[in-house]
Amino acid sequence: MEEYRRRKVPLSFIIQDWQSWEPGLWGQKSFDPARYPDPDAMMARLHQLYAPLMVSIWPNLNGMGENQKELLEAGHLLGNRSTYNAFSKAARDMYWNQAKEGIFRHGVDAWWCDCTEPFEADWIGFTQRPVPHRRAEIATNAAKTYLDGGEWMAYSLCHSRGIYEGQRGETEEKRVVNLTRSSFAGQHRYATVTWSGDIGSNWETLKRQVPEGQNFSAAGEPYWSLDIGGFFAAPGEDWFRTGEYLQGSQDLGYRELYTRWLQLGTFLPMMRSHGADTNREIWNFGEEGTPFYDVIAKFIRLRMELLPYLYSQAAAVTRRNDTFLKPLGLAFPHDPACLDAGDQFLLGPSLLVCPVTEPMYYGAGSKPLEGVEKTRTVYLPAGCGWYDFWTGAFYQGGRTLKADAPLEKIPLYVKAGSILPLGPAVEYPAQDLHPELTLRVYPGGDGSFVLYDDEGDSYRYEQGAFTETPLRWEEASRTLTIGPRKGSYQGMPQTQTYHVVLGGREQTVTLEGEDTAALSF
Repeated sequence: MEEYRRRKVPLSFIIQDWQSWEPGLWGQKSFDPARYPDPDAMMARLHQLYAPLMVSIWPNLNGMGENQKELLEAGHLLGNRSTYNAFSKAARDMYWNQAKEGIFRHGVDAWWCDCTEPFEADWIGFTQRPVPHRRAEIATNAAKTYLDGGEWMAYSLCHSRGIYEGQRGETEEKRVVNLTRSSFAGQHRYATVTWSGDIGSNWETLKRQVPEGQNFSAAGEPYWSLDIGGFFAAPGEDWFRTGEYLQGSQDLGYRELYTRWLQLGTFLPMMRSHGADTNREIWNFGEEGTPFYDVIAKFIRLRMELLPYLYSQAAAVTRRNDTFLKPLGLAFPHDPACLDAGDQFLLGPSLLVCPVTEPMYYGAGSKPLEGVEKTRTVYLPAGCGWYDFWTGAFYQGGRTLKADAPLEKIPLYVKAGSILPLGPAVEYPAQDLHPELTLRVYPGGDGSFVLYDDEGDSYRYEQGAFTETPLRWEEASRTLTIGPRKGSYQGMPQTQTYHVVLGGREQTVTLEGEDTAALSF
């Protein structure tokens, strides 16, 4: 964290993955005293650096640590005497109390509830990937050994519920965040983000992630994420170790793959780099002034600039049953061509994201690629116009084009009629809680956007402690109207400055309270 702060590269939070517990006591929800002699001081220092910490916890326990003994003696373990019974409220309460006493009381901010299947038969005994129906049968039979066939798929839902209700019962000042490997219908009500599992580092897997995330979202779960760069960077004997880069981040082929993966991650609900076999910190991909380092830093900074847009979209998810990722076939149902555009998606109401999922510069082993065009094919949905985010060039929808896609960018378009709120590229959100905002206006149709803000943490927003500011663009009069800011919250600024940009023109206005403004272009 100190190195990221020294380099002034944004970083919002960090994660402690598995085995923070004492060696041999798998799943014990407390810090190993030998490696973490003073968790309170560790958390105090991290919070001085404005770095929230997420810690991995597991539903299965081995080695007969204190947590496992307590759950076993109370009859809260399943038949394997390892996995706790998340379907029992008493078991969930005991599990939460263990997490609170061992981890949460030290100031830890968020949870990584790993292995929420919770019987991962995939990991055991296969050097070749079983065919899909056989793989499903193996996993189902493993779960049915200890759980009824009608309930085991809901284990993750119940486990998440226990963490959510436990923390909500402890404090209303810190929102629950839970990164979890499995999901069930409606699980996001318990503040979960689901990621796509321990995937391999290769281009085919990256390509598959794009439609997989859309399908997950279309099923009704809005918070989806992935391991940027893939989890298994290197190959191995097990069927799931499908990485192709023995040298990890020292391989220029992996650097290119990782950079493209990070560009995709920039436009997901959670942007998170994680994996095995190689280090992922930005300085492992070069130094400032070198291509991969600079592109990675550029997109991390873009992510921070997008926070007003993303946070407002998160409010739309919570308050208006919206989602983040929209398949084009759902966003533009009257355009049949969108049904075949699964390698693109809409982020929120305005951004058309077109990830690059093919190598252009290097293969594995740092082998240079020759004669590869630095472009990708893009389809722009019909019924509206689209602006190139990078250049401002306008294109009418309903067409396919070959878009520039060098390493330093991916094709990214903004829907005509959009109002895109952006903030500064802060190093962490608390660096500037109430920044001046840029409102980029993209004419070509009427448009609106609801800009949301609140304290940034706590659950007082549930009692109305938030603000909403309506923004409206009227194409006929070419006027942007900033409506009255409604609502209030503790620490709310009395004024808000907006820099409104349309093409090469900019107007600045500072509003107080419920003041409004109409700016004509």
